[in-house]
Amino acid sequence: MKEQFSRTAALLGEYSTEKLAQSRVAVFGLGGVGSYVAEALARAGVGALDLIDSDAVALSNINRQLIALHSTVGVPKVRAAAARIKDINPECEVTAREIFFLPETAGEFDFSQYDYIADAVDTVTAKLALVCAANAAGVPIISCMGTGNKLEPNRFEAADIYKTSVCPLAKVMRAECRKRGIKSLKVVYSKEPPLTPLFAISPEGARRAVPGSVPFVPGAAGLLMAGEIIKDIISK
Repeated sequence: MKEQFSRTAALLGEYSTEKLAQSRVAVFGLGGVGSYVAEALARAGVGALDLIDSDAVALSNINRQLIALHSTVGVPKVRAAAARIKDINPECEVTAREIFFLPETAGEFDFSQYDYIADAVDTVTAKLALVCAANAAGVPIISCMGTGNKLEPNRFEAADIYKTSVCPLAKVMRAECRKRGIKSLKVVYSKEPPLTPLFAISPEGARRAVPGSVPFVPGAAGLLMAGEIIKDIISK
């Protein structure tokens, strides 16, 4: 057992630590939530990570995204994340895919190769396409609900989509999953009602105002997601 993962093995056991090393996880979306998911999985010793995102790091990302630094502004998020992960665990097999996941691009992915899928994307269309693809391939998936306009990291919890409440995004996902016959979906969500931002932020080219966000809320959701993924992988 490598010393780097000895603290993890002390709690999970050597067998489980090796199981993580043999696992492949896809992280869709590398923003405030997904960047924490990817890094936590890398630090836990997951052996292969596929990183999927089409955006580049922007100045406005620095307040909440692990990969966002002044030195990475303008760098594709998947490349920035891949570089961090290789520095954390040089033996991790990292696949960086600079692509925006939508139903139109779903055919470019072989979902059967993954042991787990983390959905940290922003749009309902992409989330539903991911959930449907994961279900068709028989691969477990965990999906993050809304983290914007919230201030209480301690209110996030993991639950089935049909047992969620309050979260507006979860409400939409419940209805859409029901229409598609999806019987179950593990999600991370918060019962904290979204706050109203003090002023609107409308980046150039954006179709709508973006939510406010702080460093500790999306990170808390991402770490909870990573923990659920790790628990599920080692319990198989």
